[in-house]
Amino acid sequence: MVTPAVASSHTDTADAVVLTRRPGRWIDGFDPENTAFWESEGRPIARRNLGWSIYAEFLGFIVWQLWSIVVVMLPAAGFTFTTSEIFWLISLPSLVGATLRFPYTFMVPRFGGRNWTIVSALLLLIPAILLGVAVGNPETPFWMMLCIAALAGFGGGNFASSMSNITYFFPQREKGWALGLNAAGGNLGTSVAQFLVPIVVSLAAGIGLGLPLAGWMWVPLILVAAWGAWRYMDNLSSAKADFAGSAAALREGHMWLLSLLYIGTFGSFIGFASVFPKLIADQFPEFSALHIGAAAVSLAFLGALVGSLFRPLGGRLADRFGGARITIAAFAVMAIGAFGILGVLALGQFWAFLLCFLVLFAATGVGNGSTYRMIPIVFSARAVARKEGDAAAVQRRAAAALGLISGIGAYGGFMVPQVLNASQLSTGTYEGAFIGFGIVYIVMLVITLLVYGIPRAALDGRRI
Repeated sequence: MVTPAVASSHTDTADAVVLTRRPGRWIDGFDPENTAFWESEGRPIARRNLGWSIYAEFLGFIVWQLWSIVVVMLPAAGFTFTTSEIFWLISLPSLVGATLRFPYTFMVPRFGGRNWTIVSALLLLIPAILLGVAVGNPETPFWMMLCIAALAGFGGGNFASSMSNITYFFPQREKGWALGLNAAGGNLGTSVAQFLVPIVVSLAAGIGLGLPLAGWMWVPLILVAAWGAWRYMDNLSSAKADFAGSAAALREGHMWLLSLLYIGTFGSFIGFASVFPKLIADQFPEFSALHIGAAAVSLAFLGALVGSLFRPLGGRLADRFGGARITIAAFAVMAIGAFGILGVLALGQFWAFLLCFLVLFAATGVGNGSTYRMIPIVFSARAVARKEGDAAAVQRRAAAALGLISGIGAYGGFMVPQVLNASQLSTGTYEGAFIGFGIVYIVMLVITLLVYGIPRAALDGRRI
């Protein structure tokens, strides 16, 4: 049976919004741009869906980054993998997750936001359970561990479908706030995983459970996410796949340039967050786990936490001072942080090492927010410079670019660990990698300055 619900009349137009609810929690006629409907019915529906979306994406990031902290504990569990093999276990989830972001973007229009959130949440059970089984047996071969790590990429794909879903629920004036909350909630999952896993595993070791709990502990929470999506989320029939907008975005040169900058900011964040526990264990093993009673705590979680918390600040600063200026400043601080880490590695001072890394993480967080904020502004400026009159087409192209760039940027999570791996294999140290990172950040700073920091006719004479 179909049950219609009629909103009060619109304050701006004579048309009232009529919601039609169909079985499977499908909603027809959802129009967040209708002010009266939004204030009466739309906002509560949108916020309910946002809350469960954040929770599901949060768990996605946890599963995506589980291996970043688990690999540090493998030697104590009897595994004898090489440093290079460890780096592959760290980086492969990011490679798979980044690739899955592209098809995941189109799953919401195809299957419905609620339906796909249920499916994508349940998919997290596979890597979580398999991890719990595999790490309980030191005889598990490396190839099998690598396959299980690759499946953790399901969690990385969740970001794209979650962001795609939420954008349909909110009006233009509130999309930035909603998407920012959604993204920040997801990013925090990395920090939570790196904080809780060592504590739970160390406490569980006393009762004969230990490392397998690193995977099993998330199973009940994943089931809650799937149940919550089934019970409280909605599918919007207004969510349509925009293949034409994606194709148009791919033809825009600035999309590729912004993708490069996003690899530098978000890619650095997720890449360094994944390797931070490993770097601490390698360079300062005495600080790899701090013991508080029977619990072991890793300070590596601070990096992802700082980066996540600074991301919204980057967006706010970009709104006030301009995205290009803040991104330039972020790359400058990232370069300082990279060269600072290079210096403290030679000194062997852990607290200086930690401080430099936290500065680097803070800058990546700010850069994430400011670079992401630049994307719709750049596309708008390009449209004005070209004298394009179709505002809807411009908006669709910019929206498609946001999804594509978020996927491309995530490849940095694979690149950063592999650059560190290459440096370790070739020289026996990480110094060469950090020299390279610092130089790359300076190059990206110059690109941002020349293309977006200086007014150009191709961007309607704007300083982005």
